[in-house]
Amino acid sequence: MSEGRGRLVAELTLRRPSFTLDVALEIPAGQVVAVLGPNGAGKSTLLDTLAGLLRPDAGRIELDGRLLTDTRTRVHVPAHRRRVGLLAQQALLFPHLTVRDNVAFGPRCAGASRAEAARLAGDWLADVDAADLAARRPTQLSGGQAQRVALARALAGEPELLLLDEPLSALDVDVAPAMRALLRRVLGGGGPGVGAGHGEAPRTALLVTHHLLDAVVLADRVLVLVEGRVVEDGPAREVLARPRSPFGARIAGLNLVSGTACEGGLRTDDGTLVSGRPGHGTNGGPAVAVFPPSAVSVFRDRPDGSPRNVFPVLLVALEPHAEVVRMRAGVPAGGPDWLDGLAADVTPAAVADLGAEPGVPLWFAVKANEVGIHPATR
Repeated sequence: MSEGRGRLVAELTLRRPSFTLDVALEIPAGQVVAVLGPNGAGKSTLLDTLAGLLRPDAGRIELDGRLLTDTRTRVHVPAHRRRVGLLAQQALLFPHLTVRDNVAFGPRCAGASRAEAARLAGDWLADVDAADLAARRPTQLSGGQAQRVALARALAGEPELLLLDEPLSALDVDVAPAMRALLRRVLGGGGPGVGAGHGEAPRTALLVTHHLLDAVVLADRVLVLVEGRVVEDGPAREVLARPRSPFGARIAGLNLVSGTACEGGLRTDDGTLVSGRPGHGTNGGPAVAVFPPSAVSVFRDRPDGSPRNVFPVLLVALEPHAEVVRMRAGVPAGGPDWLDGLAADVTPAAVADLGAEPGVPLWFAVKANEVGIHPATR
């Protein structure tokens, strides 16, 4: 597989009423980065700014050595000249054009002849398994078909950077897997020997998603954005296996407690010791304790026995999760805030034996060898 293109370097500040986007990014050519974060974190704002649809208050964007935005020198390349493709939740195809003409629009804007643009459109439609749709109008397409055509249109302009803003969220659950597999192929994430569309080069891409599966399957790297700032950034499997922010832990389905690394574990701000296995780089600094809900045992009375972490909680919710029930904890009277949101996975029989229902006080217990201690930033 040939080397990718599209190295992105960006430093952006953009002020909004509810938050300020303040991000510095460097993405090597051919890398796919999943951008995760809660609603209102600035994910779509980041993509729109990179695409040239929004102008930052301060900053600089450079793509493959080409300067796209520089507020200091007042450079702002318009969206249609950036060689940046944007695929959003909705396909947003031109309703008055056929599928072929929708895909040919980008090459035509770039100066291709009508015949050459039509040929390129046909190639790209074939590449996304939509060649038989070429003569249809957008109103004649299903949601999955329209999104495949929109992907072909985004790729037909030969973008050096592809921006994907939750492209699977509007698709039916039975359509999304096929689209996910298609994205994996055209992004070049399918492994050695798997084509990535024309030229078989991996594509540089930013993928905004709320789904853990998309990040695991499609991305090389995960970036967590909260209130306009990057709070986690690293290899996808590392961030999802050892999250260092509450949102990262929540999307990965893990429990997370913040504090300061100490001998044998972590000390929370209220002085509670959470025993665990220290990781590399803790050294008495800011750290997080991470453990899965499946490692938590639940009791009506404080348990005795082998050394373990034992926390008094107030049960606030029971959530079905496949074959188990997830117990969601709240803070009992006078308890520390970090207990809020802790989760334990138990069997339905255990729920019945405990007589568990929202409002009941319980004890959560987890063995120290189930708790990983990882460095964090504050």
